[in-house]
Amino acid sequence: MSFNFHYDRKKYFDQQYQNTKKYIVPFLINTIDFADKNVLEVGCGEGGVLKAFYELGCNITGIDLASNKIENANKYYLKINAKNTYKFIADDIYNFDLNLLNTFDLIILKDAIEHIHHQNKLIQFLSENLKKNCKLFIAFPPWQMPWGGHQQICRNKFLSFVPYFHLFPNFFYKRILKLFGEEQSTIQSLLEIKETGISIERFEQIIKKSSLSVSKKLFFFINPNYEVKFGLKPRLQNSLISKIPYLRGFFTTTCYYLIEKK
Repeated sequence: MSFNFHYDRKKYFDQQYQNTKKYIVPFLINTIDFADKNVLEVGCGEGGVLKAFYELGCNITGIDLASNKIENANKYYLKINAKNTYKFIADDIYNFDLNLLNTFDLIILKDAIEHIHHQNKLIQFLSENLKKNCKLFIAFPPWQMPWGGHQQICRNKFLSFVPYFHLFPNFFYKRILKLFGEEQSTIQSLLEIKETGISIERFEQIIKKSSLSVSKKLFFFINPNYEVKFGLKPRLQNSLISKIPYLRGFFTTTCYYLIEKK
C-alpha cells in the first residue's frame, strides 16, 4: 500500500480532483445547485478537492495550516483557466473571519477531521457560525478500519500493507514502527493520528449534540480513493453491516456525510 501520492503532491492533487468529480459531486448534486455558490474546504491541502467545485462555477476558498501546501495550491491554480474566484489561506480555521464564514453555501472536510484535535469544538464552532442554509460535507476513514492509522505513509513497504496494527497500545505500536526502521518524524505523525482518530459512533454523537443533523450518509467497504491509488473498484458497505454499531467501523474504509442545520 505504500505509494508516492503522499510524496508527489501534484499527483495527489490530481487524484483528489478525480475522486471528487467522480464520487463526491454526485453524492451532493441533488441537494445543492452549485452555480455561483461559495465553497470552503477546511484542511484543503493543495486544493485538489476544490478544483471539481471550481469547474462547476463555484467560488472556492481553502484553508490549511501547512503553508507549503497553500503555496502549491496557488501554483497549481495559476495554470487553471480562471472563471470564478479562488483563495487559499495558510491559517487556523479558528482565526477565520466570522463574517466571511457566514457567506459559504458548502463547507467541506474531506479526510481532515481525523487529523484535528477536539473535533467536538470544531463542529460546534462551525455550527454556530455558518449561515442557515449552509451544508457540510464531511468524509473520513473510521479509526477502526484496517488502515485507519494511516499506516500507508510508512516508508517500509511491508508495514504499509499491514492492517489493524495501529489498534495496538501505544508502546507496542511505537516499538513495531521503530523495529521496521520508520523515521522519528513518521512515528510522531502516526502517534498523533492515533490521538485524533475518530469512530463513526463518536462522530455521530458529536453531530447529535450540536445544532446540526445528518441528512444523508454513505459507508464504503472499498474507498473510492482506492480506484486511482490501487485500481480497486469502489464498493458500498453491506447494508446490514452498516447498521451494526462499532462492528461496522472495522470494515468500512470511508464514510460520506451530508450535514445540515436542524
